[in-house]
Amino acid sequence: METQQAQPIFVIGDVHGQFERLLGLLLSAELIDSAMRWIGADAILWFIGDLIDRGPDSIDVINLVMRLQSEATAVGGQVGVVLGNHEVMLLSAQHFGGHFMSEWEWNGGYTADLAKLTPQHLAWIAQLPAMVLIGEQLLIHADATFYTQYGRSVTQVNQALRLIMMSHHTAARDRLLELFCERRAFVETHTDGVTRAMRFLSTFGGRRLFHGHTPISAMSALAPEDVSQPLIYANGLCVNVDGGMYLGGAGFVYQIH
Repeated sequence: METQQAQPIFVIGDVHGQFERLLGLLLSAELIDSAMRWIGADAILWFIGDLIDRGPDSIDVINLVMRLQSEATAVGGQVGVVLGNHEVMLLSAQHFGGHFMSEWEWNGGYTADLAKLTPQHLAWIAQLPAMVLIGEQLLIHADATFYTQYGRSVTQVNQALRLIMMSHHTAARDRLLELFCERRAFVETHTDGVTRAMRFLSTFGGRRLFHGHTPISAMSALAPEDVSQPLIYANGLCVNVDGGMYLGGAGFVYQIH
């Protein structure tokens, strides 16, 4: 998926079911009003995956984002979500049960949420893109290189992962979740972290890579409650926007300039 950059662009990291906190962030960013309706006009807002799990209100978060997506589109704006590993785990638990269910629960899944899922929810989650290129900004969920195993372009990767999400092949789903365990692929402490970031951007396009997946507090000396802005690293090539909301962080909405 590619979008021409012309409108204001906002990104928000892993929400993890923190509905009330999300409302406060969107209100402060003047993207919604007190009635939770879209007022962002033609703004672009992307969630960097993991809307769900580990927090109390995952289904409320999904419902809000789905509605805002429709409202924004109607007035020339855009709301999107990049596929995160928790979305993959949720659909796998719902479709296959078994070890997928136990792994999802161990990673913060709430079984009560399964009864609240509708066919519309499931179809919407299954079609989420794995990556999106907006102007010169590449958005993905994980700070990981495994995406290259599914293609050499944004379109190829999205098509490959969408097929996996729509299929009934448990081995492919297992493999994807295993690959999602990768983190910190681009940090400077790796001997080739910056080089990996450069190669990744050269492959998929863009001048900067935005991701979540790994809380900023896990990559810095900051406590979760002290995180209020992105972590920019790898010589400015990478931007981590996971504010650690499920860890007690306030989270933030970041406007890309």
